[in-house]
Amino acid sequence: MELTTIYKIVIGLDVHQAQITACAIIQESDGITRIEQRQFGTFKRDRRELAEWAASLKPDQVVMESTGIYWKSPYAALEAVGIRALVVNARHVKNVPGRKTDVGDAQWLATLARAGLLRGSFVPPAKLRELRLVTRQRQKLVGQLSSEKNRLHKILTDSGVRLGVVVSDIHGQSARAMVKAIITGQQPHEVIHLASRRLKATREELFDALQGELTDNHRFVLDEIMRHIEEIEARIARFDARLLEELKDERNKLVLLQTLPGVDLIGAAMLLVEIGTDMTAFGNADRLASWVGICPGNNESAGKRKSGRVRKGNLYVRRLLCEFAHAASRTKSVFQSKFQSLLVRRGYKRSIVAIAHKLLRTIYFMLSRGEYYRDSATDYEALSVQRNASRWIKNLVKFGFIPKPA
Repeated sequence: MELTTIYKIVIGLDVHQAQITACAIIQESDGITRIEQRQFGTFKRDRRELAEWAASLKPDQVVMESTGIYWKSPYAALEAVGIRALVVNARHVKNVPGRKTDVGDAQWLATLARAGLLRGSFVPPAKLRELRLVTRQRQKLVGQLSSEKNRLHKILTDSGVRLGVVVSDIHGQSARAMVKAIITGQQPHEVIHLASRRLKATREELFDALQGELTDNHRFVLDEIMRHIEEIEARIARFDARLLEELKDERNKLVLLQTLPGVDLIGAAMLLVEIGTDMTAFGNADRLASWVGICPGNNESAGKRKSGRVRKGNLYVRRLLCEFAHAASRTKSVFQSKFQSLLVRRGYKRSIVAIAHKLLRTIYFMLSRGEYYRDSATDYEALSVQRNASRWIKNLVKFGFIPKPA
């Protein structure tokens, strides 16, 4: 089948760690088509040379595969000379088996682009691409923090200290103070005075839980882990401050997202960095959900619907959405009732993914319309009256609209 030509000058780039193979398909004014192939390195001077060569051809379209992180530097070099390249999903542009070469891949990309058969993936603006480094490293630090906290709990249990049995969070303010006191060698009757009176456990229960057989090695490991935990927490705080400082111009969008159940300030900031603020880049909520990989997959053959597992997408957004879904399922909102109705039929994990999907679609429309979230299961008028009734009545009495009670 002959492909119809839409673009006259296109460039396909096959990007690797140490080499970039370029293929330009150029249609001359007399209708003759020629192919120009070049190879470039991946150092800065090579990327600049690639950008200058591409700009000299004045292409209608430049396409490249989203190969790991290798596409980012060439993309930035092309962006610097005014070329907005298309970054396409590799699974959408697979070549015919048996023709797998770098030159062949570049030419195949150019051929598909020339016929207008490629659709670029979402690439956020340069500022948000840089901020992704901050948010994704922060997620790594949070994972490390959880691992170290679990390790601390395990060492305490190994030493016979059962503080986790009587305290819901051993990393709360008073529980951490007690753990630090244990590490320094204080006795249980001294440590117990550091417990907050807000703890539900009695003094006797706390005293029994603090009894253990800590050796010098236990104390050494616990001390090192505690220092590491506090160091990671300080790092996360610095990452949070940097992220919020960089997003100070998007304060209105952050406030808007926080009206959604389960979304806090840092979560809103991290989500905004990943999906951006311009929803027209996705077109509709279905495409956004497909890009994230949070919607059911399509797999049908011979009239039979097979596995509907979600496909691979943006793992960072999916992780955030699942965290939001866990929190939203515990709030008095439409998401709670939806979660409970799905829980019986689909199980816990699938229900969380379904709520995450629903949250993402809601976020799409909120950002598109610039509207705050209003829950269909909440009577906002009654809620306002409940919160303000006493103050309203006092003011009505004060200004004489209601007689003072006898």
